Amino acid sequence: MDADIETLERLYVRFNARDIDGVLVALTDDVAWANAMEGGHEHGHEAVRAYWTRQWAIVSPHVQPVSFERTADGAVVARVIQTIRDLDGNPLEGQTHGLKDKTVGHVFRLRDGKVTRFDVQDEV
Repeated sequence: MDADIETLERLYVRFNARDIDGVLVALTDDVAWANAMEGGHEHGHEAVRAYWTRQWAIVSPHVQPVSFERTADGAVVARVIQTIRDLDGNPLEGQTHGLKDKTVGHVFRLRDGKVTRFDVQDEV
């Protein structure tokens, strides 16, 4: 299997385990990470850490990759089933942020085995 895809599979396991440090080791120091909850991008490890800390204080996301595809320009697109629950594990109702249950594309750009940029494609 492609080493980049193996890295991304580990990233999803660590994210779902709420292991921020375990994910950050797979990101470059200057990573640009899409903020799917508030919009825009977070830049660098500390900004990504702060974003996830805010996110996990209000919702409990789970992302399950179902496929990976390499694009012509070298990016890797993961098709992901995203499930968002409240902190008690219940389905969300009336949320004001952009997170919800759906299938999305996660687009990763990597350099030397680390993620340099992460973007989200809506419904795939």
